[in-house]
Amino acid sequence: MFLVLLATPELKEFFAKARNGSVRLIKVVIEDEQLILGAYKELSGAWDRDYDSFVLPLLDETQPCYILYRLDTQNAQGFEWLFISWSPDNSPVRLKMLYAATRATVKKEFGGGHIKDELFGTLKEDISLGGYKKHVSSCSAPAPLTAAERELQEIKISEVKTEISVESKHQTLQGLAFPLRPEAEKAILLLKQKKLNYVQLKLDLEKETTELVHTNPTEIAELPQRIPEDSARYHLFLYKHSHEGDYLESVVFIYSMPGYKCSIKERMLYSSCKNRLLDSVEQDLQLEIAKKIEIESGAELTAEFLYDEVHPKQHAFKQAFAKPKGPAGKRGQKRLIKGPGENGEDI
Repeated sequence: MFLVLLATPELKEFFAKARNGSVRLIKVVIEDEQLILGAYKELSGAWDRDYDSFVLPLLDETQPCYILYRLDTQNAQGFEWLFISWSPDNSPVRLKMLYAATRATVKKEFGGGHIKDELFGTLKEDISLGGYKKHVSSCSAPAPLTAAERELQEIKISEVKTEISVESKHQTLQGLAFPLRPEAEKAILLLKQKKLNYVQLKLDLEKETTELVHTNPTEIAELPQRIPEDSARYHLFLYKHSHEGDYLESVVFIYSMPGYKCSIKERMLYSSCKNRLLDSVEQDLQLEIAKKIEIESGAELTAEFLYDEVHPKQHAFKQAFAKPKGPAGKRGQKRLIKGPGENGEDI
């Protein structure tokens, strides 16, 4: 297991100095099992003019790092910062895992309230100014929704409008995130490497974090037993199966919410945190999720249900001809009209 790494006193002191706005960039690296100051840059020009010339030269092709880049916008706590996680493809796997597991610690030490946005990259193009602008643009564009997802979204939006507050703060559906604890991040990375096949997560409502519950090996037949009957959970399951003659291993994300057995606060928080958790898992930890499922009861998780969710059947509908209905209201008696000569008349 990875140790929980801490910032050196010198780095903490520099963080405090930098937050007043006099520093443009801070590079943080891991050395001797500590977070230390790797480099920094003072202000020169506007944030976008300084960006590429300050950031890109500090990116090593084989060494991950964190970069905190000061923007020119401010919030109630001071200047806003961009948090960059650099994890190049050529760096050792152990280093990638170590930096991924320590990311939440760096943000906590610096102060999460100062961080406006996060950027993850394995190539310099991802981290460049152009890459950051593409990231901002893609985040602002809503993903296409299925009919079922649109219906769920409407229900959730209507719930948000009921003026329910969490710790006296009105949270929006898109803006709430409980960061993953280091042990949870490590478990997800091990599942990505297929060293685990099941990860269960829960929200700590007091600490406002996403915690690891357990990683017990789980077969499909055991999945229903993993679903709590009185509390919500997030699950990641490595679904091993065959499809059309091919052996596949697909990661399935399951959001279990046992209806109104949970409090309103718990339902709202789990619903609001789900999308940000998925962003962290798919973008920061680079775990590909084949299917996202929402259930109320573990009884739904049969082998047939999972297979149909991951590989939905393609139905071909043939439009049947429907005889049009006649005009509404009473109609007169049917009349039999006979042709000439049928009653013996002369033709």
